[in-house]
Amino acid sequence: MLKVAFATSDRVRVDQHFGAAESFALYEVTPDKATLVGVAEFPEEAMDGNEGKLAAKVNFLEGCAAVYVMAIGASAIKQLLAKGIQPIRTNEVDAVFDLLADIGKAMTEGGVPWIDRALALQAKAASTDRFNSMEEEGWQG
Repeated sequence: MLKVAFATSDRVRVDQHFGAAESFALYEVTPDKATLVGVAEFPEEAMDGNEGKLAAKVNFLEGCAAVYVMAIGASAIKQLLAKGIQPIRTNEVDAVFDLLADIGKAMTEGGVPWIDRALALQAKAASTDRFNSMEEEGWQG
């Protein structure tokens, strides 16, 4: 399962600039389905001169593998990547449900670098958790 967010004003299209986004829709995506698990709304912000506006948005997206946006500035890209969140710019107003379908398909078929990376990190974390649990139970290696 991957968590993915979309900068969207209507939960139908990716139509927001990251820094000025008034809302994000957060989905949990599996190869078979996508479930809306959260929506965040933010006050209207000026595009420039307010770097503090990014922190609340980046914090909301914690745990996401990616966020889809119409546009994004260098400072926001740097902050997202530092949290392990892949920013993805759309070239036009893309439909959220089409993007969700593409993500689900790529989870099965592979070939999309950020999805492959996110799934590999999850598998590694699950393996580490399994071994930590075994050690706590007294298993000797």
